Amino acid sequence: MKKNIVVGMGEALWDMLPEGKKLGGAPANFAYHVSQFGLDSCVVSAVGDDVLGHEILECLDARGLDRHIDVVPYPTGTVQVELDDEGVPRYDIKEGVAWDNIPFTPGIEELASRTLAVCFGSLAQRSIVSRETINRFLDAMPKDDDVLKIFDINLRQNFYTKETLCNSVKKCNILKINDEELVTVSRLFGYPGIDLKDKCWIILAKYGLKMLILTCGVNGSYVFVPGEVSFVETPKVEVADTVGAGDSFTGAFVSAVLKGLSVPEAHRLAVEVSAYVCTQAGAMPVLPERFTARLK
Repeated sequence: MKKNIVVGMGEALWDMLPEGKKLGGAPANFAYHVSQFGLDSCVVSAVGDDVLGHEILECLDARGLDRHIDVVPYPTGTVQVELDDEGVPRYDIKEGVAWDNIPFTPGIEELASRTLAVCFGSLAQRSIVSRETINRFLDAMPKDDDVLKIFDINLRQNFYTKETLCNSVKKCNILKINDEELVTVSRLFGYPGIDLKDKCWIILAKYGLKMLILTCGVNGSYVFVPGEVSFVETPKVEVADTVGAGDSFTGAFVSAVLKGLSVPEAHRLAVEVSAYVCTQAGAMPVLPERFTARLK
């Protein structure tokens, strides 16, 4: 079967925002933005057999998103989100929920066998069940050189360990990390006191990565590939909120790379898309054609 699916794998949940609840979780955000660029995408997660779980499935269906989401005997995940004066979110992520218990099924194994790219993070690996499912999915993917395994690290609260981070960096071939997370990871991995860019070069080389994406908020972003680096400044925009902006960056970047754009071209598109998402409320706005038409 042709490998043509891009998968967002991990948490599926409701962000409980001040103005009401919105569908959240990095995997759905990522897959949604990939789908806007004309690629087949799929969300892999789990929800509870409850009202919130059924609403997530309905919400994904309404957006035309393909999904492989099992219904499990745990409550559907929620996150209490509070925004500061600059629209930056703070999260209170409930534990012991459905996406902590994503089962590895024959259907998920079959999906993995035809997945061209997958994006996963550290949050969904806080529980052993979902962590093992994610690792088995990565192992079941095709071994071709063009297959992308993106670890969008997404450190949240205390839901990570050095062992999980180290294993994930070994299993991925693209690492996406922000400047604050890089400081934490560098301390855990034993690279303190080194310039941020030098840390990126060290990690890129040590783990044999295809790329390392470093985002630095208003201070721009970098994409490191062996032997060269792309830098793009962050546009100044009127921020509504930053929820999901990083996921839109990843979705746009991966879509552009898979469609054959160069790393600098993919990087610029990702920055522009992410900046636009910051001007919109919520994580899943419809992207203007000026972005999506660039990959047609």
